[in-house]
Amino acid sequence: MLDPISLDFCLLIPCYNNWEGLIRSLNSVEYKVGKYLIVIVDDGSTTPITIEAIQPLLTHLQPLQIISYRQNKGITHALNNGLSYILQHTHSNYIARLDCSDICHPERFYLQVQYLDEHPQVGLVGSWCCFQSADNKLQYNYRTPTQYPQIKKAMYGRNVFIHPTVMFRTKLIDRTGYYPYNYPHAEDYAFFWKMLHKAKGVVLNQYLVTCAINSAGISLTNRKEQLRSRQKVVKDFGTHTLLKIIGVLKLKLMRYIPYKLILKLKNI
Repeated sequence: MLDPISLDFCLLIPCYNNWEGLIRSLNSVEYKVGKYLIVIVDDGSTTPITIEAIQPLLTHLQPLQIISYRQNKGITHALNNGLSYILQHTHSNYIARLDCSDICHPERFYLQVQYLDEHPQVGLVGSWCCFQSADNKLQYNYRTPTQYPQIKKAMYGRNVFIHPTVMFRTKLIDRTGYYPYNYPHAEDYAFFWKMLHKAKGVVLNQYLVTCAINSAGISLTNRKEQLRSRQKVVKDFGTHTLLKIIGVLKLKLMRYIPYKLILKLKNI
């Protein structure tokens, strides 16, 4: 394995029965040779993921570490075990996220590493992204506030940081802890709230990731439970009384709006 001391970042990718999506995502990752490591957490896939099987399918050699589990234990467990491995076995400055089937812009990691290097007061950086279905019939751009004061307000109504777009300081984990287990399907939302209480967060106003719209994905199949969890996140982490009330009411209302209608409106 690469000398961990030399790493700029580790890229954490959980995977469960999505070989094709994993290969697509890996082939989109570009960065300086010897300065990053990709940590894949195989969360009990039917066909176990191995480096020997992956490498021939890649367009260029990637530095990989695979953590495998025989049984599927869920996304939060996979993420936390990936974080644990990174903290115990590497000394990378930053940790980035990506999900299977999502595609990175060639400059993504260069830009995010550079931004964090130049802004030591910032602990979490995301980017704008594009959402796109496999058949290209459904697509929309996801734009958010970019500066910390506006981001803090917007977080009461939505997750400003799309999970596969983020990079954060590894040392920030010592202050926030891992992904919480008590917010089903919204563990990332709670995780980012915790980070924003400890450090500033920004969003780069560039589309650096294309996220796959998957009708079988966790966020769609468990949408109502996710929205309930997001309400709990706002109640638990919000500090502004009026914004908490508005945010909770908005999230309650969203539970009664068909998601297909929301997607159609976004696609206009």
